[in-house]
Amino acid sequence: MSQYHSDLLRLLDERGYIHQMTDAAALDALAQKQIVPGYIGFDPTAPSLHVGGMVQIMLLRRLQQAGHKPIVLMGGGTGKIGDPSFKDEARSLLSEERIAANVASIRTVFERFLKFGDGPTDAVMVDNADWLDRLEYIPFLREVGQHFSVNRMLSFDSVKTRLDREQSLSFLEFNYMILQAYDFRELAQRMGCRLQMGGSDQWGNIVNGVELARRMDGNEVFGVTTPLLTTADGTKMGKTVAGAVWLNEDMLPAYDFWQYWRNCDDRDVGRFLRLFTDVPLDEIARLETLEGSAINEAKIRLADEVTALCRGEDAAMSARRTAEDVFARGGVGEDLPELALPAEGMPIVAALTAIGFTKSNGEAKRKVAEGAVRLDDAAVGDPQMIVTPVDGRKIKLSLGKKRHGLLTLQG
Repeated sequence: MSQYHSDLLRLLDERGYIHQMTDAAALDALAQKQIVPGYIGFDPTAPSLHVGGMVQIMLLRRLQQAGHKPIVLMGGGTGKIGDPSFKDEARSLLSEERIAANVASIRTVFERFLKFGDGPTDAVMVDNADWLDRLEYIPFLREVGQHFSVNRMLSFDSVKTRLDREQSLSFLEFNYMILQAYDFRELAQRMGCRLQMGGSDQWGNIVNGVELARRMDGNEVFGVTTPLLTTADGTKMGKTVAGAVWLNEDMLPAYDFWQYWRNCDDRDVGRFLRLFTDVPLDEIARLETLEGSAINEAKIRLADEVTALCRGEDAAMSARRTAEDVFARGGVGEDLPELALPAEGMPIVAALTAIGFTKSNGEAKRKVAEGAVRLDDAAVGDPQMIVTPVDGRKIKLSLGKKRHGLLTLQG
């Protein structure tokens, strides 16, 4: 039984989203009394978010499901700096054109998770470049800078970690937390925003925003952070041997996205179902008690539900059919990633790297030596082998039991 009274905090609590809150009792009371506009910021450092950012998207979805208003803040302004929180080194600076293109690309994902519109609980998307780009340096320092203690800023774990490792922290990056705090204050004034949410690494930035809104305007606003999300084996969510698990279809095929969830650790199934799907809690309780091979039912349900949310029902069904063709029937699924080879063929190690199964030809050679590579289910023993496709026929390339693709002839 949840300790909270509002639908919002009960929902967040029961599904495992709450790590820290600035004033739980006051936020709980506010959420019972009125619609609470709440925001999360996303810096457009790439054309797509990856699975590691999906818990924040789901947090906005939960906010809307509980009858409140989600604000998606795109960091068109702060993206010009890059968040230094818990980063070992500075991010490379992006051009304004690249940032704008990334914002446009990322926007499409949110439309699957949230209902946008003009209604009181409809989601809105805003860009902090609208106000940050217009700031004048001296007036900003006088108005906002006076409310920040450098001593306190240096005490936040996100900054201390960087300095303790003796990694340079530029003055540009040091300004990031001031600008993020200013975002919260600006959204509170412009849109009545009362809540900022984010990952646990954002706690210091969020607290700064809560205090700035109180000091400058006397506004009471709140912060909620989610637990650091790692998989049961301790790896960071959204990272795999083959690279990031991107949310956008053009960055990662639906089949690979589906497989990421299907292949999760048994210990993660219940937690992931709570965080990343709308499956009812009593059904999740049943699924997470399954053992042995029966746990695969829960993993398939997880993969189906998350893929349907992120990519649509058709993509989820197609990915599942492909998995059944490949694994259950030993066939060739229609949804597998494909690589077109030239008529003269391609070395097997180059094909493994080109299709994204390995990061380098050296890694591919090791996989061949380990006996992990197969063509049409026949083991490949020679790392020098040249793969030459037969016109009109697809060859199935497999790495281990879980990675499969198709080699075709270039048209």
